[in-house]
Amino acid sequence: MARRKTLNNDGERLDRWLVSYADFITLLFAFFVVMFAVSNINEGKLEEVTSSMIEAFNNTPRSLDPIQIGDINRSPKDKIVETNMSAQGGDGEQPVSSLKALASKMETAMMDLIGLEEITVRRTEQWLEIEINTSILFDSGSSSLVVTSQPILQKIAKILAPHPNPINVEGFTDNIPISTRAFPSNWELSAARAASVVHLFSKEGIEPSRMSAIGYGEFRPIASNDKQEGRRKNRRVVVAVLADDTVLPNQRHTTNKESIENAPMN
Repeated sequence: MARRKTLNNDGERLDRWLVSYADFITLLFAFFVVMFAVSNINEGKLEEVTSSMIEAFNNTPRSLDPIQIGDINRSPKDKIVETNMSAQGGDGEQPVSSLKALASKMETAMMDLIGLEEITVRRTEQWLEIEINTSILFDSGSSSLVVTSQPILQKIAKILAPHPNPINVEGFTDNIPISTRAFPSNWELSAARAASVVHLFSKEGIEPSRMSAIGYGEFRPIASNDKQEGRRKNRRVVVAVLADDTVLPNQRHTTNKESIENAPMN
C-alpha cells in the first residue's frame, strides 16, 4: 500500500525535513565511528614509530669530513697556545698568584720604609696586607696624595699589576672629628683616601675591576686613640691582596692582628 503524502494548502510536501534530518543523523553516526576508530590506538605500531623517530634523530650525522688516520701534526704555535691554556687552568683565566712570592717582592721593594715603620707587610694563607701610614701619603685632613708618596705607590703597583689577585684598598683614621665641606666626617675622609690610592693604581696599570675602595673611618683602630702614637698608627691605608674573591673584609678584620704579625713569612 503506497505511503500517504502530506501536503499543505499550496500543494507542497510537509515531510521534506525528514531528508535533511536523516542526512544529519548519518553524518553524526559516521563522525562517532571515526572517533571511536581513532581512539583505539595500536600501541605496538605507536611504539614502533616512536622508536624509529628517536633512532633517526640520535644517529651520528653524516658529513663529508675526512676520517683522521694517525696522529694530528700540530704546529709549534698550536703547542704554545695549548701550553698557555694549561697554565691558566684550561679556561683562559689566569691563576691566582702566590701570596708568598708577592710578599717577598714587596718586602724587598719596601725594605727602607719597613725599617722606618712607615710600611708593614703581613701575610696569611688567604691574604697579603701592605699597611701604609698616611703620614707619608696625605697631608692632615686631605685626600690628595702628596708628591713624595707617588713613587712609593708606583712601586707597589708595579709589583701587583701583573697578578690577577683581587685588591681591597682600605682607608682608616683616628678618632679626632673632622667636619669640612668636603669631609663631613671621618667616613668620607677615609673613603676618599682609599679612592685616591685606587685611582693611582689604575693609572699604573692595575685592572680597575680587580680593586675596591673601602672607608672604615675611625671604627677599626689597631691602637689606642688616647695617645698621639696610637692615633698615628690608626691613620693608615691598607692594600689587601686577596687569595681569591671569596675572602670577605670582615674575615680579615676579625683575625687577631697580633697572630698575623707574628706569623712566619716563609
